[in-house]
Amino acid sequence: MALTDKDREWGEKAALFLKAELKRAKVGYKELAERLREHGLDENETTITGKLARGSFPVSFWLACLTVLELGETTLSDL
Repeated sequence: MALTDKDREWGEKAALFLKAELKRAKVGYKELAERLREHGLDENETTITGKLARGSFPVSFWLACLTVLELGETTLSDL
């Protein structure tokens, strides 16, 4: 299924948000992958780099990232 312009726009916003939060938390992609693996997600630095560069990833990845970065109070207006 092809992404619409709105899908791409929201995906880019979500990726930029995660990148900013990672930087704020001083967490690199390698550490993020380690934290996600502790929660059962099979991620590594390369897969995370690709997902955030594309701005296209499943909501399960998004929710897991919010969880490991302890960003439970995130709202769509934060994007």
